[in-house]
Amino acid sequence: MDQTMISISKLLCDTENFGDSLRYAPESHGQRDGAVSGRGPVVVWNCTRTCNLKCIHCYSASDHKAYEQMSHEEAKKFIDDLAEFKVPVILFSGGEPLMRPDCLELIAYAREKGLRTTLSTNGTLITEEKARALKDLGVGYVGISLDGLEEVNDSFRGQKGAFAKALQGIRNCLAVDQKVGLRFTINRHNHKFLNDIFDLVERENIPRVCFYHLVYSGRGSAMMEEDISREESRAAIELIMERTLDFHRRGLNKEILTVDNHADAIYVYLKLRETDPERAEYVRSLLLRNGGNRSGIAIGQVDWQGNVHPDQFTGGHHLGNVLERKFGDIWSDSTNEIMAGLKDRKPLLQGRCAACAHLDMCNGNFRTRAEAVYDDFWAQDPACYLTDEEIGAVDS
Repeated sequence: MDQTMISISKLLCDTENFGDSLRYAPESHGQRDGAVSGRGPVVVWNCTRTCNLKCIHCYSASDHKAYEQMSHEEAKKFIDDLAEFKVPVILFSGGEPLMRPDCLELIAYAREKGLRTTLSTNGTLITEEKARALKDLGVGYVGISLDGLEEVNDSFRGQKGAFAKALQGIRNCLAVDQKVGLRFTINRHNHKFLNDIFDLVERENIPRVCFYHLVYSGRGSAMMEEDISREESRAAIELIMERTLDFHRRGLNKEILTVDNHADAIYVYLKLRETDPERAEYVRSLLLRNGGNRSGIAIGQVDWQGNVHPDQFTGGHHLGNVLERKFGDIWSDSTNEIMAGLKDRKPLLQGRCAACAHLDMCNGNFRTRAEAVYDDFWAQDPACYLTDEEIGAVDS
């Protein structure tokens, strides 16, 4: 449901999934305060910073310690405000959201208020009983993080046995027909295992997989040097496209997404221009509707203390606090310089982003990476792997 996601399966195979109705709807074009006309943004709520793991690339720098967080009553009031602002989806995240004792109660409350609920988790705490509880609560989707096969994943997660527990969590969800998917953050230590992840998805009958590009935030900011090269990024998206099409040809209904790098969407479009110009124009129309990165517009984040941010990676920029003002009032207030800029960022972008012929489909990609590398929020995104020729191409 994250609005920084690119649905490779939608673009290549025209599949239909819930998130696509927010990403590519005609009503999404030109919005400033929400995912589609008349609705607020998708909200990632990091309901706790506490986690049973200590992942080396965690954007919230979570660990096992107890941190000050919104109380149960404060959280319910916050959910009330989201419902009033017509937020379509609340994504419970962390830390590890299931470490928060009242997590399931708050999920139930959000559902009562008409919000679609999703869960981002490391999966290690999802027992058979917990999977059934999530299903009974009507959770729309559970995303479980794996960053490679056993040894690589456990190294990243900081705990031996984390892979086995997460995989069992996925199996427990599948056993009760709780929609579940795998989340994989690409980096130089694991990008060679992409084929293995696709094989795992097929073998375990996992219906959805999201491949995240590295964002330099939290503990992940120390991993800037662990990102893959432009050439490796191109090879990764090529493989993802190839395996997506292979699933589709064989009748395997899988939702395949990449996240946090809108160069992927442009790359798919450019490849289609070479092989299927008619489909390329259709894909271009979808990408223009979406408008590219919509941090501060169609997706926002609220942390465990109630601070509002443009997305879950932009923790250094506070827009306000939901314990002091309603979320909708904070989100609609453009007096904050960063927030005002994100809602109309094209004139502020610099370098390759400013010069890109595909800016209307990308919107400058990810600002957090630009700020991390160049100390300038509006600089070019250093993770764009398109060539100068490709970004300067004139659409026919």
